[in-house]
Amino acid sequence: MPGAVPNPLRNALDRRLPRIAGPSVLVLFGVTGDLAQKKLLPAIYDLANRGLLPPAFGLVGFARRDWEHQDFIRQTHDAVREHARTPFREEVWRQLSEGIRFVQGELHDDEAFDKLAHTVGELDHQRGTGGNYGFYLSLPPKLFPTVLKQLKRSGLTEPDPGAWRRVVIEKPFGHDLESARDLNAVVDEVFPPQSVFRIDHYLGKETVQNIMALRFANTLFEPVWNRGYVDHVQITMAEDIGVGGRAGYYDGIGAARDVIQNHLLQLLALVAMEEPVSFTADAIRTEKEKVLSAVTLPPDLAAGTARGQYAAGWQGSTEVRDYLEEEGIPSDSATETYAAMKLGVNTRRWAGVPFYLRTGKRLGRRVTEVALVFQRAPHQMFSRGDVSELGENALVVRIQPDEGVTLRFGSKVPGAAMEVRDVTMDFTYGQSFTEASPEAYERLILDVLIGDPPLFPRQEEVELSWKILDPVEEFWAKNGRPEQYEAGTWGPASADELLARDGRQWRRP
Repeated sequence: MPGAVPNPLRNALDRRLPRIAGPSVLVLFGVTGDLAQKKLLPAIYDLANRGLLPPAFGLVGFARRDWEHQDFIRQTHDAVREHARTPFREEVWRQLSEGIRFVQGELHDDEAFDKLAHTVGELDHQRGTGGNYGFYLSLPPKLFPTVLKQLKRSGLTEPDPGAWRRVVIEKPFGHDLESARDLNAVVDEVFPPQSVFRIDHYLGKETVQNIMALRFANTLFEPVWNRGYVDHVQITMAEDIGVGGRAGYYDGIGAARDVIQNHLLQLLALVAMEEPVSFTADAIRTEKEKVLSAVTLPPDLAAGTARGQYAAGWQGSTEVRDYLEEEGIPSDSATETYAAMKLGVNTRRWAGVPFYLRTGKRLGRRVTEVALVFQRAPHQMFSRGDVSELGENALVVRIQPDEGVTLRFGSKVPGAAMEVRDVTMDFTYGQSFTEASPEAYERLILDVLIGDPPLFPRQEEVELSWKILDPVEEFWAKNGRPEQYEAGTWGPASADELLARDGRQWRRP
C-alpha cells in the first residue's frame, strides 16, 4: 500500500530470515587432524555457501606441519571439495580463501604464538573482524593447558571493549569426575564460563533438537510421556565400523566414556526433562541438570550393566578382524567396545521406568535412536491368537542415518477374521522438508560465532554425567575382562540377559 510503514516486528518474527554470524576470526588448533579435515573445514565452507558467514570473516589454522600458506590453502580446498555437504562453488571458495591464514609452530613455542597474535591482528585489520576471536581446540585434552597458557601469555584472550573471545572444547571433557574438574579449573583461569563452549556434536543434530519440538510443541505426546503409560525407554547408538584409525585415542577410553557419558546421557536428559520455562540456554540446562542429578544406578552393577569386546566375524559380506588384532591395540587390552546399562530417573514423572542405554562398535548396523516403549493395554478383549503378532506400542526417534520419527501401533489385518498386527507411521526429514538438515558442526560453529549457547552442555552437566558413570567404570575395572561378541551381531549375551531379567528385550532396528 502506498505510504505504508514497514512493520519491523513482522520482520523480526519472520523465522525464514537466517541467523548470520557477525564479523569474527576463528582460530583452529589441530587443523591437520581428521576432525578438522572431514568435518570442521567443510562445515565452515557450507556456512559460507549458505550465506551465513559475513565477508568480514577470517580463519586461521595452527599446526606443527611444515607448510607454507599456499600448501594450507590447497589442503583446505581439497578437504572442502571432498567432504562439503553443499555443492562446491569456486566463487564462494575464492571469497572464503581470501580470509584464510596458516601459522606453523609447536604448542609450547612462545614465538609461534606471538606470530599467531600478529597474524590474527593483521587479519582483523584487513578484514574488519571487530576484534572478535574464537579458538577451537580440536586437540587431545592433555594439550589444553599448554594452549590456554600460551593464548593468555600472548594477549589473545583479552578482548577490547565491545568485542569477544570464546573457546571451543571438543569432548572428552576429562576421563572421570576428578579430571573433568581439573580440566575445567584450567579453562576457568583463562576464560569466563559464558565464553566456554563444550562441543557435543550430537546435540547439533536436527533430530535431537526435534525431541523438544515433538514433546513441547504438540499436545499429542506429552500427556503419555510419563510412568503412567511408558513401560521403558531404550537409547541406542550402534556402529557397524571397528575402531579404525582411532586406536590411539580409543584404547583405554572405551565405549562408555566415549559415548554414554556424553551423547547418550544428554539424550536421556532431553527425553526425561520437564518443560523449560523458555528456550534459553539457562532454562534448558537447568532442566537437564535436574534429570541428571536424579539418575540412579542399579543396586547390582553385575546384573544391571554389560560390556563386551568385538571378536572376528562378518560385517555384511566382509570378514573383519578381532579388536585385539587391530593396528595399535595391545594384545591384552581390556577396553570395551560395547557397553550397556540400566538406569533409573528418580522423579515423579519417571519413577519405576527403566532407561536402557547401549552403544557398541561392529554391531549389526549403524543406527542411533531413542525408543519409548509403551505399556500393553490393561485389558485385552481379543483372543490370544488374534493378537499373537502384536507387540508394544512404541514411539521411535531416529537420529541417524535416516532421520525421522516412527510410531508403532496395532491395526486390524484386512479380512473376515479379527487379527491385530503391528503397523507403523513414518515421518522422515527427507520426504517432509525440501531443505536438507544442516550438518551438526555447521549449527554448532554458527552458534559459537553468534554466541548462542543452548546446545552446549555446561560444567555442571559434565560433572553430573561423570558421577553416574564413574562407579560403573570402577566396578568394571575390578571385575575382569569384557565378554567377547562376534562382529556383525548385536553385542554380548550379557546385554540380552540384562533386559531378559526384566522380561524385556532389545529392539532390533
